[in-house]
Amino acid sequence: METLHHLLSFYISITIAISKYVISALPRIKRFPSIVTLIDAILSLYFRFCNLSPCTVDLDDKTTVHFWASNHRRFDRPSLVVIHGYGGNSRWQFVRQVGLLSQKFNLYVPDLLFFGDSYSKREDRTVAFQAKCVCEGMKGLGVGRFSVCGISYGGYVAYRMAEIHTEMVEKVVIVSSGIGCTEEQKGEMLGNIGIAALDLLLPAEPDHLRLLVNLSIYKYDPFKWAPNFILKDFINCYKKILEGMGRHLGGQPKLGIIKDTGHAANVDSPDSLNEMIVSFVLGGSK
Repeated sequence: METLHHLLSFYISITIAISKYVISALPRIKRFPSIVTLIDAILSLYFRFCNLSPCTVDLDDKTTVHFWASNHRRFDRPSLVVIHGYGGNSRWQFVRQVGLLSQKFNLYVPDLLFFGDSYSKREDRTVAFQAKCVCEGMKGLGVGRFSVCGISYGGYVAYRMAEIHTEMVEKVVIVSSGIGCTEEQKGEMLGNIGIAALDLLLPAEPDHLRLLVNLSIYKYDPFKWAPNFILKDFINCYKKILEGMGRHLGGQPKLGIIKDTGHAANVDSPDSLNEMIVSFVLGGSK
């Protein structure tokens, strides 16, 4: 009965929220809302269903960090920060993680600066600045100790958080991040792909976005049947950001390999990735 109650509440909440959204927007609508906007609204509802709420932390008068955070912090659960990579915002990338992780941890899902609703008027675009802002945001939420999981670009941010704020970070999970790649190795890989890094990471054309997805996901092609106008709509949601280089983390790292999985492990093998995150963070070793 409890499960049925949750399901009914979820569907009723979705119906009410969508109805309010449509009714309130009618006087201002000049064209039909984009598919990306509608999907983003549905993802926000799902995050709320997972007992997460949006909040913002003003670090100063120039920088604001947006989080999705657990509604009620439980002191019998550890805190976990999950950090997204390039493309979209945290909701798009962690929709298949928050269901399980929100049941195991006090979960915090930030939007990195210039993605989603996080922004800064400062000129710093380094990974170190991203790491500093996430940590300062966690302090603003009253969380002094936590573990962190980052995927792709988020992995660079996660390890810099552990390097700069050792007093705050307990364990680090890095997924699909080339922390140890040299400039020569990166150049060789880009040469094999035949496209500039900027065009690949911040695609301006549908074909470039298709290439990025094909290189990232192993098991299927989510954009196979998507027309170009949808891909262009998604491209318009990108925000500019500059990459930074990092150094190796010390300590005693563990290597986990998920078979038949591409760069976007959160999409290709979400269940396996979730199990690895939970096992490592809740385990005894560091």
